[in-house]
Amino acid sequence: MDTTVGYLLGENEQADLFKDPAMLKRFQDIATLPEKEKECLLTTVDHFIKASKISLM
Repeated sequence: MDTTVGYLLGENEQADLFKDPAMLKRFQDIATLPEKEKECLLTTVDHFIKASKISLM
C-alpha cells in the first residue's frame, strides 16, 4: 500500500511521514534517552517548531 499506519488512522495527512530511515533512527535514539534528557530535547524541538510557525505568519 506504500503508506503508514498513522496515515491510515488519520493521525497525519502525509502518507510518507515516517518512511525516512534517518528520521526513524533519530526517533529511536530519542526514545532511548533518559527521561530528563528526552524532555529537554523535545522542549527544544517544540520551541523551534513554534518559532518557525510564527515566522511564517
